[in-house]
Amino acid sequence: MSHVTSGSGRARRQLTTQIRDALRDLHNQLSTLNRQVGVQLAIKDTDMDCLDLISRHGPLSPSSLARQAGLHPATMTGILDRLENAGWIARERDPADRRAITVRALPDRGREMYHLFAGMNSALDSICGDYDEQQLELLADFLRRSTEAGLTATHNLTAGTGQATT
Repeated sequence: MSHVTSGSGRARRQLTTQIRDALRDLHNQLSTLNRQVGVQLAIKDTDMDCLDLISRHGPLSPSSLARQAGLHPATMTGILDRLENAGWIARERDPADRRAITVRALPDRGREMYHLFAGMNSALDSICGDYDEQQLELLADFLRRSTEAGLTATHNLTAGTGQATT
């Protein structure tokens, strides 16, 4: 996709800065919300992040989850122990390879967490209701591409290059 160059350079830079600042503000606010949900559920931030990955992409092997979460496999063992002991996940034998283990989220506890996020989910539904379908497609594209940029930047930091390349 090509870069759009309409408008003055200064106005464009200001808008780009506003978007970056808004994304940082959103990240901080969502982190605060997640911490509050974590307090309510007695679950650590990193454990909740892993649980979200399992819920959205699972069942997953512990090594796949560790890669997606950017965590060391030994760290993942402790996280999975805590999540299993608290009734958030189940470890099961992989049907394709009985020696392998997969983890899956348990729906009863998931509903408990969903209830705590209901206010934010309702607010987002209301906000999205203010946009037409074309605008929502644009926003979804922007967020998807921003997420991909974050994945690339994370990969590059992990690989030691220190910066994202586009």
